[in-house]
Amino acid sequence: MKQNSEIDDPEEISETLFDQNGRRPGVSEFLNKVTGIAVSRLRFPWRNLWAHYELALLRAASNWTFLSVRRLEKLKRQVSRRDPERLIAVARVLQADLATPIGSVVEAAGRSLEFRAHDPDLQIPTTDVKIIAFYLPQFHPFEENDRWWGKGFTEWTNVGKARPLFAGHYQPHCPIHFGYYDLRLPEIMVEQARVARQYGVGGFAYHFYWFSGRTIMERPLRQMLDNPAVEMPFMLNWANENWTRRWDGLESEVLLAQSYTPDDCRAMIRHVARYMRDPRYIRVNGRPVFSIYKPSQIPDIARITDVWRDEARREGLGELHLVAVQHSWDDDHRGVGFDRNLEFAPHGISQRILTDILGLRERGFTGNVLDYETAVRSALSQSDTHLMRYRCAMLGWDNTARVGNRATIQAGFSIDCYRRWIGELCSRARTETWRHPDERFVFINAWNEWAEGSHLEPDQRYGSYLDATRQSVLSD
Repeated sequence: MKQNSEIDDPEEISETLFDQNGRRPGVSEFLNKVTGIAVSRLRFPWRNLWAHYELALLRAASNWTFLSVRRLEKLKRQVSRRDPERLIAVARVLQADLATPIGSVVEAAGRSLEFRAHDPDLQIPTTDVKIIAFYLPQFHPFEENDRWWGKGFTEWTNVGKARPLFAGHYQPHCPIHFGYYDLRLPEIMVEQARVARQYGVGGFAYHFYWFSGRTIMERPLRQMLDNPAVEMPFMLNWANENWTRRWDGLESEVLLAQSYTPDDCRAMIRHVARYMRDPRYIRVNGRPVFSIYKPSQIPDIARITDVWRDEARREGLGELHLVAVQHSWDDDHRGVGFDRNLEFAPHGISQRILTDILGLRERGFTGNVLDYETAVRSALSQSDTHLMRYRCAMLGWDNTARVGNRATIQAGFSIDCYRRWIGELCSRARTETWRHPDERFVFINAWNEWAEGSHLEPDQRYGSYLDATRQSVLSD
């Protein structure tokens, strides 16, 4: 095969696609081989990727009579779904240099043209949709982190040491406005709530960590509960996973394990009852909303939901509004005691994998690069009504800060694309007839997942993601 950077001769494609016995490829194999021709060239010019498809299709249409009209139309549809022009756009954003090894010193992505500065004079809007952002309370030192990860470790430790893995890769994520804050300072949560409300965020879903009668990372939540100046509605999301050394690649080493005995589940409801009694707690038709991150991990979950409800009544809370987080788009937990399902993007969203076509495997990268825009299109193509689920959007996702070159990275993120996603979800929340007026919820992952690259809090590249959120929630 020629080693120049372009394929000029249709005969070369023809010879490459047929094996030595002259076997003709099927439609899917045909497309895969054409893609292989493109990515096998170390200096292949991405702008010509579409030309390769077009040339191959032309050859098929003119001379490969073994392709019937029906199969040729199928071929064209598959090319369209692969959307090669989108791959070109992503490649341009990444500015991927295929000769740069993973981990080499490369220039980080600079300030985006979509950058928006925080506007301190914005008035708090009145909205008919409640945007609820998931909130990670780990940005402060605590005993367990000191013991497991080193004295003074916080989430910022990982965030600050992240580096770009290839040219155009946006790392590290550097905060502005709130800075590298410490949640032991009460004024931080006051300011977070004020800014969030300015931009139309109507609530926080605090991740809550309970392990057989023991809580971790609860200090910020207790301080919030005791401080009415944190003017933000809130709910709790029980992050009911075992605490492991996943960040070190040692997921099998359990640091704190979950127990799902009825007695322990009753004790947890008694513990969270003080939060649910707070007038800021989010309710649906008077019922406190409580979500469970991994309901499928709880044995005999139907019995446990009955236990939770019974204990809530004993505590004088009345009925609970129980919500189950989905990990596949069609998960439905209503048959085991939950009132609603809750999407948690990016779980359950089909996404195009760009890793191989960008040539990153050859440079030692063992994670995955995904296409953000494809994820948005996939998410918006899903129906909600038969599942009665609350929808969730995400910002760009990139956990390089935690796992290095094993990361999952959403490429091609744009504020405009995020705005379209959240805007469509708000529109659905207004019009879906199964919703009680109190449950026009749209969730966002997340307020401050800095080590996973998904945060509404402003950063140096995009500034205020919140501006797009405000625009979306206020549009009809």
